[in-house]
Amino acid sequence: MKIGELARETGVSVRLLRYYEEQGLLASERTPGGQRVYGPDAPAVVRRIRALLGAGLPTRVIAEVLDCVCGSEAEIEPCLSPMLVAQLDAIDEKIQDLQGTRSSLAALVAVTEGRQLATAD
Repeated sequence: MKIGELARETGVSVRLLRYYEEQGLLASERTPGGQRVYGPDAPAVVRRIRALLGAGLPTRVIAEVLDCVCGSEAEIEPCLSPMLVAQLDAIDEKIQDLQGTRSSLAALVAVTEGRQLATAD
């Protein structure tokens, strides 16, 4: 399957497919003319990559776990659970940081709007 066919079948741009290949997530062979040719499993691999990206995993982690995906796009071997839990913990920490940042910003906005209201009176 050529790259354009894979793009049409998966709804992923040609540019993104090349990026996946550069990151070691997707493999292709080359024709004598230099065109990429993907195996019959490529659409399933792309769907798995998209599912893992949708779960918030960075490509470096996906490269480590992609071979351990079985069955559907989101079935992961149990031995990967600690790595995925660590990723989940990191996301939770980022959420807490963002909530703190949001609270600080909201307080600044409230003070600013309060001053503007007092000045308008």
